[in-house]
Amino acid sequence: MAQVCVLGGGLVGRFVAINLDSRGHAVRLVDSQPLSDVPESIEIVQTMIGAASIRHIVQGCEVVVNCLPGRFAHAVRTPLLSIEGMKVADLAFTAEDPRELNALAQQHGSRMIFDVGIAPGLSNILLLEASSQLGGLKAAKVWVGGNPQQPDEGWSYMAPFSPTDVIEEYTRPARIRRDGAIVIESALTERHAVEVPGYGEMEAFLTDGLRSLLDTLDCADLSEYTVRWPGHIEKFIAADFSDHELIEAWRFDPARPEFTWLAVETTNHDDAKMHWHILDEGGDGDSSMARTTGLVCVDVVEMLAEGIIEETGVMPPEFLATKPDALKRILASFYAAGIRVDT
Repeated sequence: MAQVCVLGGGLVGRFVAINLDSRGHAVRLVDSQPLSDVPESIEIVQTMIGAASIRHIVQGCEVVVNCLPGRFAHAVRTPLLSIEGMKVADLAFTAEDPRELNALAQQHGSRMIFDVGIAPGLSNILLLEASSQLGGLKAAKVWVGGNPQQPDEGWSYMAPFSPTDVIEEYTRPARIRRDGAIVIESALTERHAVEVPGYGEMEAFLTDGLRSLLDTLDCADLSEYTVRWPGHIEKFIAADFSDHELIEAWRFDPARPEFTWLAVETTNHDDAKMHWHILDEGGDGDSSMARTTGLVCVDVVEMLAEGIIEETGVMPPEFLATKPDALKRILASFYAAGIRVDT
């Protein structure tokens, strides 16, 4: 079993820590705020996390999970990858490309798989799997969203991860591929209705979720869309809300039923199609986003600890498609948790 340090005790970080603990790993969970309702077997460390202190914080651990908000997360990557032989599973959504640190990681014999969530993350692996099975792709689209099960008269939304990262998602220009060329569109554009099984018509819009896939996947037309209840994005565009107001308005309510939906649809050059639809409504007191994101991360941590990922450097999640049983392993965790996967 591995010694694992989880940085960040939010909804996802807490889920990752508890599940690693339940699988028999020795877990240290670090956050700047007090944490409660965590098994006594998990070591809790309450401290500020930063580049200057990170070596001390992770001392004695062989795998580190970066679940920090994007505005803090990139700063700890360099010192982490400077630790000889360190293994990192990185969930942070940052504007910076972690691959900039590839040479540093190779120099120190360390390794990091980044974007190890549901999308980006599992969606990347599924796209590479589709490309392999279909003999290449002509077009692919990804839709993903975590939302309340019922809309309301307000935002019809609550943030299942850092609200500041959601705001970043709404404002960062979206990079997509059209006719083989990478183009940049404004976030929130290409708005269209999408039918979500069991929930009816919702609204989708472009966001910058493709990231490394723009470099690694040979596909002429490629795009990713975030999914929300109708009216949510219109309200965001129409009114000038401060970040503080949005953080308060989008505060997660664990008592409110919610769900996460991911759809990956692909077409090859002969118009043969392949798709995955994944739906979760939470369970065992955990949110659907914590489960669908966290289970991917937990399996990546174990693959790092077991030496299945032996290559050094900084690697995107689609790299896992080169490991024969990685996708099967992650989907097995989903099935065991009762997460619906339709193909």
